[in-house]
Amino acid sequence: MKRVGIYFKIKKGCREDYIRAHEEIWPQMREVLTEAGIQNYSIWNLGEMLFAYYEVEDEEHMNQVLSESEIYSKWRVFMENFVYIEEGTGQKEWPMEMVFFHP
Repeated sequence: MKRVGIYFKIKKGCREDYIRAHEEIWPQMREVLTEAGIQNYSIWNLGEMLFAYYEVEDEEHMNQVLSESEIYSKWRVFMENFVYIEEGTGQKEWPMEMVFFHP
C-alpha cells in the first residue's frame, strides 16, 4: 500500500467555499475515487494550508482511471476556483515525502 501526502493552498477568501464543495462532493466523484482504488482519503486544513492524504494499492491503475475520467477532469477544473495556482509554473500541488510511519 502506497501512502501519499500532498500539500496545497486555498486562495485567499475561498476557505469556506472549498469546504462547502467537499461537504457536497459529487457522488460521481466519490465513485471515481473508489474505482481508482483510492482509500482513506482525507484533507486537512490550517488557515490557507491544505494537506491531503490517501492510500493506494496500484498507482498505475489509479493514474489510468483518473486520466480517463471526465468527472475527475471536471472536478479538477472546479477546484481551480478555490486552490492557489503558482504563476509561471501552473503548479497547484506539492507532493510530500513521508519521513516517518508508525503502523
